[in-house]
Amino acid sequence: MDIVIGRGKKARRAYGIDEIALVPGPRTLDPSLADTSWTIGNINREIPIIASAMDSVVDVNMAAKLSQIGALGVLNLEGIQTRYEDPNPILDRIVSVGKTEFVTLMQELYAEPIKPELIKKRIAEIKAQGGIAAVSATPAGASKYGDAVAKAGADLFFVQATVVSTAFLSPESVTPLDLAEFCKNMPIPVVLGNCVTYEVALNLMKAGAVGILVGIGPGAACTSRGVLGVGVPQATAVADCAAARDEFYQETGRYVSVIADGGLITGGDICKCIACGADGVMIGSPFARAEESPGRGFHWGMATPSPVLPRGTRIQVGSTGTLEQILRGPAQLDDGTHNLLGALKTSMGTLGAKTIKEMQQVEVVIAPSLLTEGKVYQKAQQLGMGK
Repeated sequence: MDIVIGRGKKARRAYGIDEIALVPGPRTLDPSLADTSWTIGNINREIPIIASAMDSVVDVNMAAKLSQIGALGVLNLEGIQTRYEDPNPILDRIVSVGKTEFVTLMQELYAEPIKPELIKKRIAEIKAQGGIAAVSATPAGASKYGDAVAKAGADLFFVQATVVSTAFLSPESVTPLDLAEFCKNMPIPVVLGNCVTYEVALNLMKAGAVGILVGIGPGAACTSRGVLGVGVPQATAVADCAAARDEFYQETGRYVSVIADGGLITGGDICKCIACGADGVMIGSPFARAEESPGRGFHWGMATPSPVLPRGTRIQVGSTGTLEQILRGPAQLDDGTHNLLGALKTSMGTLGAKTIKEMQQVEVVIAPSLLTEGKVYQKAQQLGMGK
């Protein structure tokens, strides 16, 4: 139902993940019976969780380890890894500089040109370790480096920007990337994003994407919502885009994965996104906390180094455990940020959902007090859900 903001201006109420809760059905099942597997393109994974293409989250080693554990990591082809032969001294500088010097330093470091030979090298390094080579670039980067990525043998290509659409207006001097043509010509599956509306999601599916990324500005280190005022809360955005997926599947018989991207910290967040219709999720800051992550306990947004309008910041997330503990446990923290797979399986068991598709059908209620009800002591003592 529309809400009247003022004369001539109406708005639709949208909901964030923190405002909803999942309702148990008439049956439950043992968590060991929950099947969390999913497919994106031609790639099957046990864990429906993707590590964001951020320099603080995924490098070659992280991408390989995530593959080995049963998940997936995406390497940023326009970041530190492809600008510097040895990224380690650069990463050390990023995490050691003060708050006031951070943005200026990032703009300086990311002014170093991208080296096509390093794109090929990083993909080869991931493959050499037995990992799935999933990589990401902006539409401009995809246009420039798409052929090199394909020839290097990458398995999956993510074309990402704050907002991606099939109807992009550009100056006459600029030839925009034709997403449909790109998907058609690439010999590997292409994921497109980001979007938050039914219409755009449907258009991206029609363009040939095997998956779409849903989310604008909810990330822990992203400031786009504050800088631009743009975004839709994730529960509503995912539900709308999932509706587009279902309609597209009914019309064409082709299933396109919906991936909730950004703002997800705990196992509960992931469960609720899937219940809203997501097939999988993409997360950044929870993986930035892994001992193996390249961020050294820090995390920063993809748009942070913009030379004209930075839309990200650097946050200190610390290192709380190994990648194995974060994904598969055993959990050493009580706040829902460890053993994300275990949380998903247990939630599915509690809700009686055997598969991801069944999880997408569970009942959802509006519950703005879900995270605060009865948690006075946790809040006061900064424990568990009160942190």
